[in-house]
Amino acid sequence: MKKTLLLSVLAGALIGSAPLQADDHGVEYAMAIHGGAGTITRANLTDEQEQAYKDKLNEALEAGRAVLKDGGDSTTAVIAAIQVMEESPLFNSGKGAVYTWDGEHELDASLMEGEKGNAGAVAGVKTVKSPIELAREVMEESVHVMLSGEGAEQFAKQQGLEQVDNSYFNTERRYQQLLKAKEKIKASEQPEQQAWEYLDLDYKYGTVGAVAVDKNGLLSAGTSTGGMTAKRYGRIGDSPIIGAGTWADNDSCAVSATGHGEYFIRFHVAADICSRVKYKGLSVSEAGDEVIHGVLEQAGGTGGVIIIDADGNVAMPFNTEGMYRGYFKGDGDTHIAIYNEEE
Repeated sequence: MKKTLLLSVLAGALIGSAPLQADDHGVEYAMAIHGGAGTITRANLTDEQEQAYKDKLNEALEAGRAVLKDGGDSTTAVIAAIQVMEESPLFNSGKGAVYTWDGEHELDASLMEGEKGNAGAVAGVKTVKSPIELAREVMEESVHVMLSGEGAEQFAKQQGLEQVDNSYFNTERRYQQLLKAKEKIKASEQPEQQAWEYLDLDYKYGTVGAVAVDKNGLLSAGTSTGGMTAKRYGRIGDSPIIGAGTWADNDSCAVSATGHGEYFIRFHVAADICSRVKYKGLSVSEAGDEVIHGVLEQAGGTGGVIIIDADGNVAMPFNTEGMYRGYFKGDGDTHIAIYNEEE
């Protein structure tokens, strides 16, 4: 293990995150994924729940590997991995999306390719089964980067994407979270927007994402989310914002983020990490640690990112108690972790 990587791992352990990172120059293809960060501890998960998350993360990774191994592009691989998680009630994305204050679901997603900076994003969609698929349609079939609400849904229909009733995203677990969040907010005796600050981290965020490099060296990143529990007023977080929650640049790295979106927007987290790789010559591990454990943490922001570069080097820094995460390199084994003490 390189000295800088060893120091990074030790630093992560001291401040509450094990990055689950690996350096390997010149791999043929590679992928990393996340399923959200937050108050994720062994005390909060049963053995059965833990295994369910690990199985689904592994399924998502293998869906991406199937594309990359056959010579497919990294964008298609990223979408394949994310769609596995969008279709699972385990994650706050697609089927498992959280509820808004009004008892609906508003979904966001974004996608970016690193060769030319092509990108697509959608925000506040309610009837599109796969928001990440719609993000690709925006990137490839429109002259825009971001579409929102009814307009995005109209575009999805024109593109022939699968439509569902908003109730498709209903799950009992998320509904109970909404009820508990409303109780906490109403009992706080604070104006609603201030009361939200007193919610536990798990009410505030949860996202899925993937980053990959293919056999042709194309870097891609994608992110998909249901946002935060009990959100109001059409709130949009960092996940659909290029540069905040998603970024890809072949000359530096690809990043997908999960966390307290307002902070990731304010500090342009995803793009900042890649800029440090590009202009300061840092490794993905060093750049990720500087931003997640430095800039973000000092500002009071919480969350994490997955990062990959053109050589297949992977870093997964986070400053919460856990982050669902995993990666593979070429035909090698998948590596999956949940808690902060795992590497």
